[in-house]
Amino acid sequence: MTNVPKWMRAALWATAVMNLLGAVTFVPQITLGREMMGLPAAGHPLYLWIIAEFIFVFGVAYGWCAWTARAPRVFVAVAAAGKLAFFVTMAACWLAGDLPMKAALGASGDLLFGSLFVCWLVQTQAKTV
Repeated sequence: MTNVPKWMRAALWATAVMNLLGAVTFVPQITLGREMMGLPAAGHPLYLWIIAEFIFVFGVAYGWCAWTARAPRVFVAVAAAGKLAFFVTMAACWLAGDLPMKAALGASGDLLFGSLFVCWLVQTQAKTV
């Protein structure tokens, strides 16, 4: 585990909140969030629950790292990859005409936090070498 500076701790808190709210977006019975983001409303409840649970679990993990001010580098690396991949997927679907622009814009927070996580990884790598 690596100690995190104040800016990274704030980023972890913010992404924890974003993920916890984002998880609600995929609860099958709550369609408003998906409609507001321009995401497809249809989907089998099993898949929507799995997505909601996955996002929720990561949100709890971000919160734990923020709370303790310590984060495993491998966790932050996986988180960065996941956030950047989510943004790229949303942007690619928008460019293909499968999603409205607001869906890609809705994922801009993931681009921001994924980028911040990469910055932290680069900074901490430079200090350990």
